[in-house]
Amino acid sequence: MRLLNRTAGRVSRHRRSKLAGLVVMLLGLVLTGGLYSLLAPASAQQTVSADEQVAQGRELFLVGCSFCHGQNGEGVRTTDGNQLGPSLVGVGAASVDFQVATGRMPMAQPGQQAPRKEVVYSEDEIAALAAYVATLGPGPAIPDESDYSLDGLSEAEREEAISRGGQIFLTNCTACHGFYGSGGAMPRGGYAPALDEATPKEIYEALLTGPQQMPSFSNGSLSPEEKRDVIAYIGSIQAEPEYGGFSLGALGPVAEGLFAWLGVGALVGVAVWIAAHTTRTAKEKVDE
Repeated sequence: MRLLNRTAGRVSRHRRSKLAGLVVMLLGLVLTGGLYSLLAPASAQQTVSADEQVAQGRELFLVGCSFCHGQNGEGVRTTDGNQLGPSLVGVGAASVDFQVATGRMPMAQPGQQAPRKEVVYSEDEIAALAAYVATLGPGPAIPDESDYSLDGLSEAEREEAISRGGQIFLTNCTACHGFYGSGGAMPRGGYAPALDEATPKEIYEALLTGPQQMPSFSNGSLSPEEKRDVIAYIGSIQAEPEYGGFSLGALGPVAEGLFAWLGVGALVGVAVWIAAHTTRTAKEKVDE
């Protein structure tokens, strides 16, 4: 009993010490900091990382894009009033990812059409550029694989998706891209590119953003499921072998019918020539 009383007395004296409050405060700070680092380190790191990515994207933008698009993405006009580079405010990260990841941007020189070419930037640099442009105004985000993938669907559901996508493609896309996505000419020096090299992600981004002369298809005009179905149909075209041999450029039934009529006409002409030549030769032999 005396031992307990002595221990309690010592504790009471330490509590009344001037250092007790300081020790308690330091312990509280250490405990609070430890709990915060355990519960919220990821979000803090992500914020810092996102800020750094945007800063990197702005540096890349000022060096490689600002000449045509302006230092703040506002666009640049020439002295005669022509548009050197359009405004990027509100185009979204998806537009940047499509244009830069396919090599269309930066353009070698201004023109009606930005052709696909070798990619200049790395994946991290493209992501940084997209992150910076996304801060200029709200716009379409880069799609995730789940937006355009058929994973999780049964074989029957896949076939139905491809069939639906084919109907949508034939209704909305064949006028420019052709029946088999082989591309075609457009007014004022533009053209609809062939889709044989386009990836599902690129097609989805093109549908969202409408690059060059292509119209954009928002979720109001084409739902995400319909976009997915169109991509599935294009993928089926890309994977389909050429059973008939030479595809004649896959220009569609009108062009193929024209080739067929020309071919049949040529064969008829050859047959007539052979028949006439054979008759003449036989007559000459009889006369002799």
